[in-house]
Amino acid sequence: MTIINRYLALQIVMGLGIATAVLLPLFGFLDLLDQLDDVGKGTYRVKDAFLHTALLLPRRFIQLAPFIALLGNVVALGRLAVGSELTAMRAAGVSPAHISLASLAVGLILLSFITVLDQFVAPQFQQKAISSRAVALEKSAALGKHLGIWTRDERNVLRIGEMLHAGKAADIELMHFDENGFLLTYTYAGYADFIDGDLWELRDVTTKTFTGNGIESVSTASMQWKSFLNPDDISTLTKSPESLSPIELFFHVRFLRSTGQEVDAYALALWRKGGGILTTVAMLLLSIPFVFGSVRAGLGNRLVLASMLGISVYLFDQIVANAGLLLHLNPALTALLPGLVLIALAGLWLRRIF
Repeated sequence: MTIINRYLALQIVMGLGIATAVLLPLFGFLDLLDQLDDVGKGTYRVKDAFLHTALLLPRRFIQLAPFIALLGNVVALGRLAVGSELTAMRAAGVSPAHISLASLAVGLILLSFITVLDQFVAPQFQQKAISSRAVALEKSAALGKHLGIWTRDERNVLRIGEMLHAGKAADIELMHFDENGFLLTYTYAGYADFIDGDLWELRDVTTKTFTGNGIESVSTASMQWKSFLNPDDISTLTKSPESLSPIELFFHVRFLRSTGQEVDAYALALWRKGGGILTTVAMLLLSIPFVFGSVRAGLGNRLVLASMLGISVYLFDQIVANAGLLLHLNPALTALLPGLVLIALAGLWLRRIF
C-alpha cells in the first residue's frame, strides 16, 4: 500500500505540474500582452513589461491554484484510468476513497505552499511590480497622478494626494473637527516628510481656522504634526487589497474599524484568502468524479468538462464577490460561500458515485 500511495502521489504531483505548465504561461502571456500596450509611455520599455509580468507570476499562481488542482488531478487520474491502472488498483483492493485521500494529501501540500507564497513572496513581488511600473510610466510609485488616499480617526480627516516615496508625500490636506462634527481647522501642505514614527514635518503650510468671527488664515514654511498614522499604516494604505498579505490585511482591517472607516473591500479581500483555500479543496473533490464517474470518456473529454466547470466556478465566485460588495453583505459569508457550496456539491456527487 505504501508503494501505491507513493505512486499515486507522484502521478498527482506530475499532473499538477502539467496543469501549472499550461495555465501559468498562458495567463502570463495575457498579462504580457496587456503590458505591451504601455510600452513607449514614459520610460516604460519591453524589458519592463517582461519584468512586471514575471513579478506577477506568484500572484497568478495563487489565483489559478483551484483550477490547477482541478485540471491537474483530472490529468493525473485520467492518465491512470486510460492506462487501466486505476482498474488494476481497484482489483487489488484499493478503494476509490483511498485514491481520493491520496489526492487530498497532495492537495494539502499544495495549500501549504500557497499559504507560504501568499504571506511571504507574492505580496512583495506584486507590490514591486506595481511600483516599478508606475515609476516607469512617470506616475506616483504608490498611487498614480491625480489620485489620493483618504483616511481618518475620530476627529481628523487626512488626504494624501501623492506618495513620492516611502518617506515623503505631496499635496496633503488635513481637516480637524470638534466633537459635534464642525470643522475647526483646515491645513494644506505642499509636502510632508515622515521624520520618526508618527511625527511629520509639513512644508509650505497654510492653516485656516474657523471661528465664530470668520476664518483666520496663516501660512508658514514648515511645521511639525503628530499624525494618527504610523509608517506601517501609510504603507498599507497605498497598496491595493489584493496585493497585501493575510497578516497585513488583518491588521489593516482592524485599523480601519478602530477609526470608523469603510472596511468592506479589505475585509472581503482577507476572507477571500480563506475562500480560495476552500475552493481549491472543492476543486480537488470535484475532479475525482470526472474520472470514476466517466469510465468510457477519454482524457480529452474529461479535460473539456473540467475546464467548463472551472470557468463556471470562476464566474460564480466573481458574481458573488461583486454582489457582496454592492449589497454590503457580510464579507465572511460572501467570500466563503462559493467554496462551501462547491464542497457540499462535491460531497453529494461523491456519495452517488461511491
